[in-house]
Amino acid sequence: MHPSGEDRSFLFLLGSSRLGGNTETLACTAASYLPGSVKQNWIRLSEAGLPPFEDYRHAGLDSWPTPSEPEQRLLDATLEATDIVLATPTYWYTVSASTKLYLDYWSGWMRVPGVDFKKRMAGKTLWTVSVLGEEPEQAAALVDTLQRSARYLSMNWGGALLGNGSKPDDVLRDSAALAGARTFFGG
Repeated sequence: MHPSGEDRSFLFLLGSSRLGGNTETLACTAASYLPGSVKQNWIRLSEAGLPPFEDYRHAGLDSWPTPSEPEQRLLDATLEATDIVLATPTYWYTVSASTKLYLDYWSGWMRVPGVDFKKRMAGKTLWTVSVLGEEPEQAAALVDTLQRSARYLSMNWGGALLGNGSKPDDVLRDSAALAGARTFFGG
């Protein structure tokens, strides 16, 4: 169950390595059908400045290190959102590298003292928008990864909006994806 429109806040995380690519176009199309009262925050992961993720679980530290400034910005945006949309092209059957890096940080955020990441993620809704150059079944691993991540954190799974396209603006010829975008977030 979603909060009312006035109380919803969408975080759109763009995971493409290309500006204005097909996945971004499809995500923008779907977002354009959200009510005006819904807050939208858009972050391009390739420009977020996240350093490579370091797993400190076995480093002998007393506690997990405090997040760096770019990491803290993403953590705050994640926790403020009611709905998280991973707009990632399907690369090698799963999420893009920048999207995977963001998800790796979730492992660390669960261990940062005082953040209560897992508890605060419960009840949020995770969505994905992805465009790929092959049949939709080729995104099965991507969808499975994100569904499992949502389930692990007791999040709601909003669904996957999949489109087809390789060259710029190809997705605009995918009538099924464009029709799905109209009702994806509110249907």
